[in-house]
Amino acid sequence: MKQKSHFLKWTWQDFLQVMMGSLLFAIGINFFIVPNSLYNGGVLGISQLIRSLLESVFHCHFSFDIAGIINFILNIPLFFIAYRLVNRTFFYRTVTCVLLDSLCLTIVPVLKVSIVPEILTSVLIGAILAGIGGGLIFACGGSGGGTDIIGFILSMNKRRLSIGKISRSINLIIYTICGVIYGLPIMIYSIIYSFISSLVVDRLHKQNICSSVMIFTKDKPDKVIDFIKTDLHRDCTYWDAYGGYDQSKTYISYSAMSKYELQILERNIPSLSPNAFLVKSEGIGIDGNFKKNFLDF
Repeated sequence: MKQKSHFLKWTWQDFLQVMMGSLLFAIGINFFIVPNSLYNGGVLGISQLIRSLLESVFHCHFSFDIAGIINFILNIPLFFIAYRLVNRTFFYRTVTCVLLDSLCLTIVPVLKVSIVPEILTSVLIGAILAGIGGGLIFACGGSGGGTDIIGFILSMNKRRLSIGKISRSINLIIYTICGVIYGLPIMIYSIIYSFISSLVVDRLHKQNICSSVMIFTKDKPDKVIDFIKTDLHRDCTYWDAYGGYDQSKTYISYSAMSKYELQILERNIPSLSPNAFLVKSEGIGIDGNFKKNFLDF
């Protein structure tokens, strides 16, 4: 069994993945987006606007990019919302992820000129890197803070909503303001960056991917059903069946859940029912009263 931190409830592999995600996110922003005078969305975008205001209006100059520190400060009120409306593990993970993001954004230098001179290509590369970074964080049940917290809370109760969709809606408002201040080209390229990066996030965010699983066991599936209900907070339907080959009695259990929850179930099946096997489907469509859970794992 992989060891997990008692309050983050991550394996060391999960923590390393989050660190890699934060680093990729910072590289995408500081190497490709900021050098082109473009802006991120959400709270980080507001932080970048505040940094630009401090530099241009108040003539404050720093030896490093202060946007990461401002981002952490602006996230503090949202930390309390995460603590009250989601769960403690999500709160601890969010604080950790925002700290890592802010640290990487501060340490990774902002290039004076983008590595790629053509602005659209630079935007695409930056969006992909930042999207992969954010997706790696979400894949471990983490959060980048800011509008991600709002997206988590809203998508918990609205099945058709995803964090990417919510972020895109909020960012349109931010970029409209940005366009009024800095001009139409800055707004358009920033929107392209935000749209592509959020699509990449949605592709990697396993809690947005609906899945179903059928579990075949020879023994009564009481432990499996109890785990699904108690630990995954999902319901489970089961029925008796008979094997076509030897007519032996078999139990089939069926449940719908996210891909993230399915992976947790797969890790625990050997201890719940050593002889069980699973038949799973991912990326399925689910209608009706199917609530997204953000587990306390």
